[in-house]
Amino acid sequence: MKKITAILLSLLMVIGLAACSGNTDQNGQSSTEQPPAENSSSADAMNNESSAPTDSSNTPDNEDESLKVLVAYFSATGTTEGVAKHIANGLNAELYEIVPEQPYSSADLDWNDNDSRSTIEMNDPNARPDISGSVENMEQYDVVFIGYPIWWYDAPRIVSTFMESYDFSGKTIVPFCTSGGSGIGSSASNLEKLTSNAEWLDGQRLNGSDSQDTVMEWVNSLGLDK
Repeated sequence: MKKITAILLSLLMVIGLAACSGNTDQNGQSSTEQPPAENSSSADAMNNESSAPTDSSNTPDNEDESLKVLVAYFSATGTTEGVAKHIANGLNAELYEIVPEQPYSSADLDWNDNDSRSTIEMNDPNARPDISGSVENMEQYDVVFIGYPIWWYDAPRIVSTFMESYDFSGKTIVPFCTSGGSGIGSSASNLEKLTSNAEWLDGQRLNGSDSQDTVMEWVNSLGLDK
């Protein structure tokens, strides 16, 4: 009888141990234990963040929104060229030199000679010296700076050739000049008459010796949306 009782007790112990082992997972951790609340919240937050749509409508596209600027210039002696390069460098703009088909010699530029080429051209309002080359895709530019020296109180006739060679409709044009003492005078308004449907800003006389900071101080005062 005692032997049978011992066997029954042993069976009960085995059954009890099996029941206890059924409440633990494969890693020995109780299946009733809950993960920390902050871990659950973090996971939910990550899921929500990853699934939320991204609104890119307010992301600025600087390349598309920035104005495209061209700095065109005529410079017989290199003075206007220096100023034009300051502007182009300051605005990261394209630079275009108005090159005459027939270059000007020193004799051509002798304003004391009534028979010099430049004197003859400036005495003829209809003179239009030929230009070598052209601006590619002029339509892409929003703002065009036009620079030139002052000859006989006006822009050289080759600049008139340039203005009549393109359609400046819808563009902003900014004239600038260099001279030994004369201001920009009516040179800009005379060029404006050669264009239509363009917005002309007030021009400025600059010195060939002006630093880039000085030149850009004027450019920045124009309020261009660059």
